[in-house]
Amino acid sequence: MNIPSILYKLYEPFLWSQIKNGPRPHHIGLIVDGNRRFARVKGLASNEGHNAGSQKLEDFLRWCWRLDIKIVTLYAFSTENHKRAENEVDYLMDLILKKLKQYQVDPVIRREGVKIKVIGQRENLSEEMITEIEKTEELTKDHDRFQLNIAVSYGGREEIVDAVKSIAKQIQDKQIALQDIDEEMFASHLYTEGIPDPDLIIRTSGEERLSGFLLWQSAYSELYFTVVYWPAFRMIDFWRAIRVYQQRERRYGK
Repeated sequence: MNIPSILYKLYEPFLWSQIKNGPRPHHIGLIVDGNRRFARVKGLASNEGHNAGSQKLEDFLRWCWRLDIKIVTLYAFSTENHKRAENEVDYLMDLILKKLKQYQVDPVIRREGVKIKVIGQRENLSEEMITEIEKTEELTKDHDRFQLNIAVSYGGREEIVDAVKSIAKQIQDKQIALQDIDEEMFASHLYTEGIPDPDLIIRTSGEERLSGFLLWQSAYSELYFTVVYWPAFRMIDFWRAIRVYQQRERRYGK
């Protein structure tokens, strides 16, 4: 449902009144999709769509902080994205680098106490990227109010395979026995070790699939899909997702 801009300010307080006292997700997974289609509709180059999408993240984080949503995991760059055109991959990596460097000095990140963690296969990244990741994580490691996880060179299947390899090596080295393996142990070998599973996963642009995002962790996540392209995603679109989440009964298979 599209709302004319003249009605936006009327609709916003109405929607806020519906969600402000309801349950909030502790952890949101975010699949940002539609940057290139947004650019196409606007008559812009694809990279301009990616740039607009990068800028939207700050808005989204503020919306989450207002609702005291503690953890956001952003699907920034998948393992499959490496197969895109070289100039697009280079541009996306440059955007991620700039974002990491920004967070190293951003007073908002410091003031809000945002811990930043990057998950994914770092062996596929440049030395410069790895250096900036490690620097960002080190500078924010003691922040304890909110957490932003950025999935870069990430694939859910690859994550599970890496966990299996890690466990197999421990068995081979006789550090653990086969009977020691359970769900809790397996989860401790994932990139998201120590991070609670997402309560809600939001995907923009109309696609209705996870595309390899947090495959293990999303077993009982609520899923919300919207046709809005990520750069055009507004606060009321976010609040609609929260309203849908609040209306669902989470039974975890019971």
